[in-house]
Amino acid sequence: MILKNFEALKAYLETPRNIVIIGHKNPDGDAVGSTLGLKHYLDFKGHTAQVLMPNEFPDFLHWIPGVETVYRFDRQNNQCVKALKRSDIIFLLDFNALHRVGDDMKNTLEKYENDFALIDHHQQPDDFEYMYSDTSMCSTCQMVYNFIDMMGDVEMIEKNIATCLYTGIMTDTGSFRFRSTTSTTHRIIADLIDKGAQNDRIHSNVYDANTFSRLQLLGQSLSNLQVLPEYKTAFITLSQEEKNRFNYEKGDTEGVVNYALSLKGIVFAAIFIEDKEQGIIKISLRSKGSFSVNKFARSYFNGGGHDNAAGGRSTESLEDTVTKFKSLLPNYQEELKVSYEE
Repeated sequence: MILKNFEALKAYLETPRNIVIIGHKNPDGDAVGSTLGLKHYLDFKGHTAQVLMPNEFPDFLHWIPGVETVYRFDRQNNQCVKALKRSDIIFLLDFNALHRVGDDMKNTLEKYENDFALIDHHQQPDDFEYMYSDTSMCSTCQMVYNFIDMMGDVEMIEKNIATCLYTGIMTDTGSFRFRSTTSTTHRIIADLIDKGAQNDRIHSNVYDANTFSRLQLLGQSLSNLQVLPEYKTAFITLSQEEKNRFNYEKGDTEGVVNYALSLKGIVFAAIFIEDKEQGIIKISLRSKGSFSVNKFARSYFNGGGHDNAAGGRSTESLEDTVTKFKSLLPNYQEELKVSYEE
């Protein structure tokens, strides 16, 4: 864990400040939940907090308390720039380096003259003036809970904060089933429920909000599933044409890679999604046990993340990207064989 200048930050926040809170590009439940949870807390403390996101996030997260106040850098650039100019400090949540917000927003943030405060659980963070980084944490939302606790304000957590933080912990742990979910996580979840988070409603809002076209896209994804039993690996491909055929919307492929990982005997799973607009293949990687998809993504696909959940990208064609992926597997055959003893 890295805890840098926390006491100085705590003292700094004793005076009301104008604060901007930023999540990463293509925000997920943890990014949206942690930024809005922190915003509600800072507002209660007497600060003026504004959440900025680089771009849109999935429709199944649009119910989260406070979401209507979020500015999008790609669509509301003027409002975002004004918020940045009048801010005293920027909190960076759920990402470890400025490039994770995309080039346009990164270029703007690099000109920022005040300090940054990082709260994040991804590996190899960049250095900032104030840092709370812990790769052992299951989610940034759990870290925001801890941050509020370290500030001596855990009793200030009310229904809206609890709802935001519960959502991020739930989504980033795969509904509390990933290895990063600890007994401490469950104790925090229990406290969030006691403080007003309606666990059944939150789960339904996130996971029971499928459109017909999204389920059709899932069916197409599963029909494209390929299994390589000699490497305990399975992967899914999804072309731009297939996405268009089923009216793809942002968030529709969230969690699909986990279906590949759910196969008996599989310890390494991937999904390759063609994005013609950006000219890339988006890659999500998952693993069980000791095999580090973070190292794999960093080594071959310009990505990174966690040991058991990471992402990357390729500028090659979908076919060539898959060919490259398959060509790498023999180098890891023995490692994959012992990664997860069933």
